[in-house]
Amino acid sequence: MPTEPQTYDAIILGAGAAGLMCAAIAGQRGKRVLLIDHAPEPGRKIVISGGGRCNFTNLHTAPDRYLSENPHFARSALSRYTAQDFLELVERHGIAWHEKTLGQLFCDGSAKQIVAMLLDECDRGGVTLRCDTGVHSVEHADGQYAVTFSEGRAKAAALVIATGGPSIPKMGATGYAYDLARQFGLKVVQPRPALVPLKLPAQEALFRELSGVSTSVVAKCGKAAFAEAALFTHRGLSGPAILQVSSYWRHGEQVEIDFVPDRSGGWLRQAKRDRPRGSLRRVLEEALPARLAEALAQRIGTSGELGAQTDKALAAAEAQLSAWPFAPDGSEGYAKAEVTAGGIDTRGLSSKTMEATKMPGLYVIGEAVDVTGWLGGYNFQWAWASGVAAAQAL
Repeated sequence: MPTEPQTYDAIILGAGAAGLMCAAIAGQRGKRVLLIDHAPEPGRKIVISGGGRCNFTNLHTAPDRYLSENPHFARSALSRYTAQDFLELVERHGIAWHEKTLGQLFCDGSAKQIVAMLLDECDRGGVTLRCDTGVHSVEHADGQYAVTFSEGRAKAAALVIATGGPSIPKMGATGYAYDLARQFGLKVVQPRPALVPLKLPAQEALFRELSGVSTSVVAKCGKAAFAEAALFTHRGLSGPAILQVSSYWRHGEQVEIDFVPDRSGGWLRQAKRDRPRGSLRRVLEEALPARLAEALAQRIGTSGELGAQTDKALAAAEAQLSAWPFAPDGSEGYAKAEVTAGGIDTRGLSSKTMEATKMPGLYVIGEAVDVTGWLGGYNFQWAWASGVAAAQAL
């Protein structure tokens, strides 16, 4: 005879950042929690993040640093569980950390310390963790969610979807959250790779030959602009500035790069007066890596001495260097994307509790939701904050 399903207060699917946080807080509130993940161990994306040191939050977290079809949705959860709150948890566990740049906080040691901390918190809450466990079906009847998995069946009045998005499939990431959402009547905003390198078409081969060259720029796409490093790759463009604008970029749009953000208007014309015998390439080498300076000068086509150029030609060169247009023909896709933009539509969720408005007891947190942060710890902070919001409502 089939065994009776085990009963819990909440079943959380996905033992990543959001799922672990939600489980820990709910467990410590006295809830009986079952946390299930198909991976062999919890927190796999945490372990590889930040070069293995986990950029676990950002001191400058604010709602305007997140993309969503409802830009105000993240405000409630982020205001109630802040970067400082998570930092206090990190310090309570004796984890040494440092601020790198732009408010980004990293472990001094290993990202595994963050996973160990979250598992300790889950232990304190008596959470039942089942890894390497595939979910076969999820059903809802009589106010209970029934989950059939490889080890049996469990039921609970609350189900939390924390299975993330399809970015980094080699880590086992899938779009399972979207399937579940649709099963229960929630809509999904078209997912797409975000924080991802961009590919350039064949006619930009000159720039692909610069593979490995990096420089500080301002990268722009639409109204979004980021002052960080850009890196040329054998396929196109990468580096923090490009990853940032990639979240805003759509097929058919241009990305503009200001290669000389520290130069004020008229700087080339001033260089002509100061050094009329100099060349554009030599002047550019003072601001940029030599290989890049040569490639840009070649593209601009202003050859010969600066003194021989008209002010009009130099003004045009300045304008091109400060808004150099690129037309990417794609991105590196989910395989290289750090996160997924889009996801489960926030219009079907409560911003305070993360609960589905028309499906009592169903919660969605973390990357599965249509909330995507900037590069630099913002997505982890959303995972912590949304996980806490749901946990406090369970």
